[in-house]
Amino acid sequence: MIRVVAIVLRVVLGAVFLYAAWTKLSQPWALFAMSIDAYGLLPEWGVLFVARTLPWAELSIGLLLLTGWWLRWTSLIAATLLGVFFVIMLVSWSKGMGIDCGCFGVGEALTWKTLVRDGGLLSTAIGLCVMAFASSRLLRRVT
Repeated sequence: MIRVVAIVLRVVLGAVFLYAAWTKLSQPWALFAMSIDAYGLLPEWGVLFVARTLPWAELSIGLLLLTGWWLRWTSLIAATLLGVFFVIMLVSWSKGMGIDCGCFGVGEALTWKTLVRDGGLLSTAIGLCVMAFASSRLLRRVT
């Protein structure tokens, strides 16, 4: 049963990461850079670096989650990335910043609904990570 749940979580998270990558890659990268810059956390070179590389990282994570390759490490990276995004969004929202979240390209305001959605994705990624590490320990014990 745990294996089936892990597969479902992998597919859901993989699809979300692929969709996030696709929406960013289908728009000019400068638009995504403006969303990143609105958070006011990075210098200009950092904004440009993240805007050009994050969509490709999301694409890679999505593909790895769908295939199940290196699941322990991929799920850990996905959970860490979603955790960082969630904390940044939560802090920005609590400051009352009326900005674009940038999660799925340009055009989505940062609201409590965005936080609930991303909190659910973070919980899903943490659950998958726990299952991936726990199942590998169980397999080592059995063999």
